[in-house]
Amino acid sequence: MSVAESRWLTGGRVYHQLADRLRAQITAGTYPPGSTLPSETALADRFRIARSTARRGLAVLEDEGLIITLPGKGRVVRCDDPDRQAAYRYQAIARGLREQIRTGALPSGALLPSEHALCRRHRASRNTVRHALAELEREGLITTAHGKGRFVRPAPD
Repeated sequence: MSVAESRWLTGGRVYHQLADRLRAQITAGTYPPGSTLPSETALADRFRIARSTARRGLAVLEDEGLIITLPGKGRVVRCDDPDRQAAYRYQAIARGLREQIRTGALPSGALLPSEHALCRRHRASRNTVRHALAELEREGLITTAHGKGRFVRPAPD
């Protein structure tokens, strides 16, 4: 970190200064698309500013569309490629299954892999896999047959 980047922020509109520094770091690749920014508390400690000032600086970048906020994950640099965007793990699992259904790799009526197999494949918890499957069920892409498993729902006529 250069001396200019590590100096305290002082003067008027400090949150704009913070936004400018973070914007420059994002542009320079210090924080590439999909990466998580430091927390408000970490930024406040680093630049010796109030946490509310850090929050306002991050809000400027969010208003510009440069970052997004994911509850429980923090602020993430926006990425145009949805596969690279740091999303919740269940969304990535659901996106993969959705793509297999769309391309026909999982044809209509096909049995989906078991929860256990999906947990191993994606290195995810059972709850995360269930959340992904519930999303696909809400979308009408899969159906559950109690005691038999989950199947790709036939396409509507």
